[in-house]
Amino acid sequence: MFEKLPGRQIEISWPDLGITVTADLDDRNPALADALWESLPYQSLQGHALIAGEHLYHVAPIPTLLHTPHATRVPDRREAPDGTVFCSGLQHLGIKYGTLTEPMPATPVGQIREADMPALLEAGAAIWDAVYSTKKQIIAEVRRAGEPGGHRIPMLHATNTRASHLIADIVAETEKIWLAPPAELDDLHRGIIPSQAGNFGTVLPTLLFVNGETRPLGYAAYGGLVRAAVQDMPMASLVHMARLLVGVPAEFLGYCGLEKLWAFTQRFLDVLDRLDRDDFYAVTSQMALYINCLGGWNLQLYPWETGDHLRQQAATAGA
Repeated sequence: MFEKLPGRQIEISWPDLGITVTADLDDRNPALADALWESLPYQSLQGHALIAGEHLYHVAPIPTLLHTPHATRVPDRREAPDGTVFCSGLQHLGIKYGTLTEPMPATPVGQIREADMPALLEAGAAIWDAVYSTKKQIIAEVRRAGEPGGHRIPMLHATNTRASHLIADIVAETEKIWLAPPAELDDLHRGIIPSQAGNFGTVLPTLLFVNGETRPLGYAAYGGLVRAAVQDMPMASLVHMARLLVGVPAEFLGYCGLEKLWAFTQRFLDVLDRLDRDDFYAVTSQMALYINCLGGWNLQLYPWETGDHLRQQAATAGA
């Protein structure tokens, strides 16, 4: 049985919905709970799982979530109690509010109070409708219980001058798009594509490919590089893996319209050989947060209702 952490209550609020719930942080993953607590308050675009079931998640502006080790892991989050709050290595704060279908291990940090479960269910239904249908942009605010809210994007530091300037520019762009749609993605979803990516004037295939490339670039490529740096992979190997992993997808995304991402990537690759481990960690962490933010907006803006005529069918016996 886990123990609540005394004095560690957080409020998760969706002002647009007029809903606030309270969670008690606990001792199952104290390092992750500490990382969350120390980051508060913050705001983020609220998302909803699209294929895993009744699960809320948003990108948390906490660089250390990418690599903070867990002490306890739920082997199958489907079996976690409704109201469980998770922090993940994908830089998410998640909340299970009902039935899940994906048997994924997860790292819990707290529990929504029982009295707030009806409000959480109401929020979940409204957020699903916003992500899937109406495209209303719902902002989540996470704060220490009883304390004021707020928002900031953390800025890491590098000693290399070019790396320091790059980080400052990434942070400025991340701040700009954190709570408002990136102009490049907004244009793309309105069918404005300067390169004309998309055969015969189509838009949906380009949106699909942008979403499919952005998510693994943030989650796997940059998240993996951050973890490898923390885990003492030799610098020569880190540099080699960075060149293998990030250039091609970023160039493709630039062609599709994400020109700022491609420009940042080129600057990173140009200075890569001059970075020590700390500077490498700082730049890749800042890039991961920026790209994960782009990924969140992709999921918000994508026209999921386009496929509403497609519905799952019962499996045929013997198939």
